[in-house]
Amino acid sequence: MVTRLAFWTVRTFSLFPLSPAYSSSRARFSGKCLNKGMDVDAHLLPKSTKSANFRLCNVSGYKSEILEIHAVAPIMHVLLLPGNPGVILFYKDFVEFLYDQLEGNASITAIGHISHTRKVDFIREELQKNEIPIVLVGHSIGSYIAIEIFKRFPGKVKYCVGLYPFLTMNPESKTQLVIGKISESQILSIALCYVIASLGLLPVRALRFIIRNSVAKSWSTDAVDATCSHLSQYHVMRNVFYMAMTEFRKFAEGPDWTFIRERKAQISFLFGDDDHWGPLHVLEEISKQVPGITVAVERENHTHGFSCTEAGSLWVAQHVANLIKNQTSLTMQ
Repeated sequence: MVTRLAFWTVRTFSLFPLSPAYSSSRARFSGKCLNKGMDVDAHLLPKSTKSANFRLCNVSGYKSEILEIHAVAPIMHVLLLPGNPGVILFYKDFVEFLYDQLEGNASITAIGHISHTRKVDFIREELQKNEIPIVLVGHSIGSYIAIEIFKRFPGKVKYCVGLYPFLTMNPESKTQLVIGKISESQILSIALCYVIASLGLLPVRALRFIIRNSVAKSWSTDAVDATCSHLSQYHVMRNVFYMAMTEFRKFAEGPDWTFIRERKAQISFLFGDDDHWGPLHVLEEISKQVPGITVAVERENHTHGFSCTEAGSLWVAQHVANLIKNQTSLTMQ
């Protein structure tokens, strides 16, 4: 039961400040493996025309994991802000599919959460010098972070998309209640982190077998590898719980409705049909607070962790690309 709760936690994909226990994590890649999750024959999925490259980036003295694809002559730069646990390897398929869907007209960068408090510095140091506009795409808590960044760079950011947004607490979610209690307890969170870390002592083949036959039955190989290489480490799990604790406390305040109203033509949200992190009553509240804002509901059963499957990554990439293309068309008129 303890182990299952831990894996539920890492699938929350929500993030906030870093725990002092966090240090640089390993990154391992492997060849792409087609899967047949979500009732889609993966052999029918299109192949990406360009692979995303991984690198470590020094931002104001902090090491950050970067996954990126550079276009030859980009007209925009898409910055992806992931959710908890902030492991960008979970988004490799999504980044590659989005690049293809935007027909090579945009460079795409996904930045991990090792130093997420320095994301503003990353924009200043690496993206501000470019004349092309920035499009922010945030997932889960990354949606909240994207809006905060938008507020810092209102002239540079042209569009902001929130995917399965985690913007406020859901009092009806038993999962959030359990995770909240664990994250608030030093004893419980440390004990659970040791349990997860003990799995990392297993041979890689055995660990992959456990993950593939528990939480990752329909996941892509990249997602399974990311779980093995990152989430089986004690310091990573400590960071997950620490961030869960701080974001739960922060979200007692609620979204900045004033800013969202002012920029509603430049902000869109995609909700899941059955997502306790971004429930539909939050969509209703957004529509009430900000009439006319673009919101949509995904009803294809791809779940909050869409990026863990190739089918989910492709569907969401198509949706985001259509939003960006429509926005670009509107701004050019």
